Amino acid sequence: MRVDIEALTVEIAGARLVEDATLRAGSGEVVGLVGPNGSGKSTLLRCVYRALRPTAGAVRVGGDDLLGLGARESARRLAALPQEAVAEFDFTVAEVVAMGRLPHQGPVARATEEDRRTCEAALAHVGAAHLADRGLLTLSGGERQRVLIARALAQQPQVLVLDEPTNHLDIAQQLEVLALVRGSGLTVLTALHDLNLAAQHCDLIHVIDGGRIVASGAPHEVLTPTLLAGVFGVRAHRVPHPETGATQLLFDRLPSA
Repeated sequence: MRVDIEALTVEIAGARLVEDATLRAGSGEVVGLVGPNGSGKSTLLRCVYRALRPTAGAVRVGGDDLLGLGARESARRLAALPQEAVAEFDFTVAEVVAMGRLPHQGPVARATEEDRRTCEAALAHVGAAHLADRGLLTLSGGERQRVLIARALAQQPQVLVLDEPTNHLDIAQQLEVLALVRGSGLTVLTALHDLNLAAQHCDLIHVIDGGRIVASGAPHEVLTPTLLAGVFGVRAHRVPHPETGATQLLFDRLPSA
């Protein structure tokens, strides 16, 4: 399902955090947002999963204005894994994943056999079936991310929004989580901090700086030394990945003036 962000602007307390952002994520594409800390990535994504209402502009999912959809229909189309996703109560993994079925249930939420099969399949897909009876708070960071992705998959959306899904994970866990996301077949819109991970796993990248999208395109087109020097303040050396050929980056400090 296609996602269109049209001329999105967000102002909070007189500060313009996102300005006139326009981008598209085509059906089945993995689209990355990259930029310095505080550039507006998370603010933009919060508008996409309805945690924040934009000052101007629109987010369309499947051609429909997201704010015009009911909460249940919105949740059937789009699932989100926010950066600040935390659990204060020690639900079991099975209970957490079952929460993804709520948009498909009636006013009195009662799990059906289909719900149970969907949750089991989602846990198996992320390799976490053996964790079903564990408390969420007992899991490692990588295990928890897999479970939260399983919850999103159990929701059976067509669009997945992820805000820094690899934060606080070791490199093996980062690669594992992004492989799961890539293999989901969903339209994915994600903010990523690591430019090499973005280059390796995203079909398209949008670079955000000061709340504005300053570059868009395939990773090898966008992640140029000139752009990286201007936006991130680093000197970048581009090398091809020895197996995939994907653009990879080596960094050092810009020379002093």
